[in-house]
Amino acid sequence: MLMPKKVHTEDWVKSARDAMRVDMAADAKWYMTNRRGSVQLEVRDNGQSQSVMLNYEWSKNDLFKAARRIQKIYENFYSDIGKGNLKKSCKVVESISNKGKIDFDEIFKEFRKFCVTASDKTWNKSYVPVLHKCQELLEKQKGKPSGGEELMISCLEQWEEGSRSRQIAKRVIYKFLEWAVLRAKLSNLYAPVKIQETLKEKRVGYALEDEQVLQLIALEKDQSWQFAFQLLAVYGLRPEELRHLVIKKGINGKELWCIYRKSMGGTKGQKTEPRQLAPLLIKDGKGFIDWKLQERIEKGEELPSLGNSAANGLRKHLERNKNWILFKKQAEIQGESLVPYAFRHRFAKEAHTRSVELGLTLKDIAFVMGHTTEVHQQNYGRFIPTGTFAKFNKQLAA
Repeated sequence: MLMPKKVHTEDWVKSARDAMRVDMAADAKWYMTNRRGSVQLEVRDNGQSQSVMLNYEWSKNDLFKAARRIQKIYENFYSDIGKGNLKKSCKVVESISNKGKIDFDEIFKEFRKFCVTASDKTWNKSYVPVLHKCQELLEKQKGKPSGGEELMISCLEQWEEGSRSRQIAKRVIYKFLEWAVLRAKLSNLYAPVKIQETLKEKRVGYALEDEQVLQLIALEKDQSWQFAFQLLAVYGLRPEELRHLVIKKGINGKELWCIYRKSMGGTKGQKTEPRQLAPLLIKDGKGFIDWKLQERIEKGEELPSLGNSAANGLRKHLERNKNWILFKKQAEIQGESLVPYAFRHRFAKEAHTRSVELGLTLKDIAFVMGHTTEVHQQNYGRFIPTGTFAKFNKQLAA
């Protein structure tokens, strides 16, 4: 009867395997084996078996090096970065030991491909400044950030804490570091962390009155800008939407549409849908004014050049208007802020003021303005009639 052949294990192999297991759980099923003269790492965890070849020879010198590398792989494997993926954990650990120069140009090109929902405009405005700052910090010879939190805070220093621009920059650097570390482009030392900050209190936006819109138009000598003011106020447009107005053939005839798709925020790439526009006419002492705006769009009447940023282009032009400066002071007295969206705010306020007369619901108003009812309530809840003060006013009529 043949007896099973005993396999003799060298003492240095036993020692290397013991060194590998120093910080592992007692029941960890991690094995270092010899496969054709090279080190193979086998892992059995959570009912699954994974294996990977390591770039080490099965020799006395290399095996202890492999043991140290496996300890780091083990740590990463059970972290939020590795998430139980052996190959991913090996890549991340490999990036840590890589002392070569990081090719940021190549990394940024790959990251740009990953950010498929970001337009070129958004990429250049919101991503590029943050990424270049990150590169600058990581290429420093002295004083390089020691970890993800320090790197993120240093990247955000140029933006005011709590500001909208800082919140955008924070999302960008978090997204980039998460992407880069998980793909072993950067060391897992720079894994992103959640940074808690106090948001800057959002100022209440001032809503232009119809008479104020007319005063702005009266002082404007350029007909294309007059046309822009009229469209902004009557249709409640965002400044950027002036560039995206088209005429479509609808069921009941020609319709004016805005085909601009605004990002809805977050990282899922959700955008607002194109929408048909509905007017809320400006009223003067004689009644409602019909400026024939849809017909003028159809005829191709010229609108002003707004530059790279429509909101900034509009703001700079308005600041030359003496009435705008006057209205700005009036808004500040009320504790509100006059911004280019004041035309849009006018539309929201007028829609709710006339909601009973026109039979408009909250859903109707939010729909024609191109956002959700939740967003509408957050931004324009102050205009939604509640009937509360009407109850108090009953005593005056008694």
